[in-house]
Amino acid sequence: MTRPPARVLVVGDVLLDREVRGSSTRLAPDAPVPVVDVAGVRESPGGAALTAVLAALDPDVAVTLVAPLADDAAGRRLRALLPGVAVHALGHEGPTRTKTRVRTDGDLLARLDEGGPGTPAAATGLDLPGADVVLVSDYGAGTTRDPAVRAALTDAARRVPVVWDPHPRGGDPVPGCALVTPNLAEARAALGVDVDPAAAATALRGRWSARAVCVTTGADGAWAASGGTSAGGVLHLPAVPAVGDPCGAGDRFAASCALEVARSGSLTAALDRAVRDASAWVAQGGSSGFSVPPAPRAPERGSTALDVVRRVRSAGGTLVATGGCFDVLHAGHVGCLEAARGLGDALVVLLNSDASVRRLKGPHRPVVPQEDRERVLRGLASVDAVVVFEEDDPRAELAELRPDVWAKGGDYGDDGVDLPEGDLVLGWGGRVVLLPYLQGRSTTRILSGSR
Repeated sequence: MTRPPARVLVVGDVLLDREVRGSSTRLAPDAPVPVVDVAGVRESPGGAALTAVLAALDPDVAVTLVAPLADDAAGRRLRALLPGVAVHALGHEGPTRTKTRVRTDGDLLARLDEGGPGTPAAATGLDLPGADVVLVSDYGAGTTRDPAVRAALTDAARRVPVVWDPHPRGGDPVPGCALVTPNLAEARAALGVDVDPAAAATALRGRWSARAVCVTTGADGAWAASGGTSAGGVLHLPAVPAVGDPCGAGDRFAASCALEVARSGSLTAALDRAVRDASAWVAQGGSSGFSVPPAPRAPERGSTALDVVRRVRSAGGTLVATGGCFDVLHAGHVGCLEAARGLGDALVVLLNSDASVRRLKGPHRPVVPQEDRERVLRGLASVDAVVVFEEDDPRAELAELRPDVWAKGGDYGDDGVDLPEGDLVLGWGGRVVLLPYLQGRSTTRILSGSR
């Protein structure tokens, strides 16, 4: 029997993000300010709207967004940028909140804020839709301070897990949250003292009456205090080193936590997945490197790689490819495949044939034959198509597919260009992305009995 999709309810403040991209080679004659020659304008969902879209990228969940949404031109554009998300709109005070970033040659020149305040209007007696997990994405516009919203969230926390991503200008998390995810600056602001992340997580867990608090610290990882740790103990989750734009990493972290809580109910698994997903998000360019898929990303089973390429190209989407032996499929493989799928609109896996694996790994490999490895990969929700290749590396197949992103596990070097196929991908304007590597998981360790 097919399991019904997990129901994720996102509650919070939304905004329209605009990015004006151009170049500047001269100053204005009437003032010493740069003149920007605009090359393009990109619009994307922001705040809780981005969080909802990130959650909806998972084909096994159904996402509903509850947020104030203005009925104006910008609000209608924002609605159009929410594929796969059901919208439960609250009244919105003022015009749509819009943040416009002006970039010249990749550098941020200015940010223009318009609209708002965006507080809820006529939210009395709010009845939240049913959900398996509630994710609160607070952007300080007033949704989490609204009495009707707080009453509904307090009731929800008694029935289902609530994951709360707070904001300094927002309301405190309601009692009983399963997980609260402030960054270190937000945690220190809430406490009013400059403390280390472990102490902040412990103190805020008591202050907010939460089952767990995880304080994120960017490149230094995250620190989680929960009833599941030993007395006085705090769980440290080191981040995978990643260079890129961190904008939106907190949204990616919170969304991944909520998805894993809905899927498995395991806090440890949720935090582990969230750290890896946030690192991958930064590595692929943050919000600037993310494009909203043109349609809900339900996988098309039975598609060939060329079918997938045609579908993605015709919709103007992003094609991702990854490759490997995938001999004994383990959690490290699954995590990397999920992270790779999150980089675009479809994922094609290039799979080493049995002969190729023997040349690379020795005469006793693979343990699992090619047909079985291919069938298992095709059964994963993150995989849209599989191509088997006979050579020692997949350059011939890559040249035919020409993916926008070539993703590999993070054990291949710091920048990915030392991969034999790296220069090939860069040659047609593609990107090489190294994904977080789940430590301690490998086929070799499994076969040797080390894990």
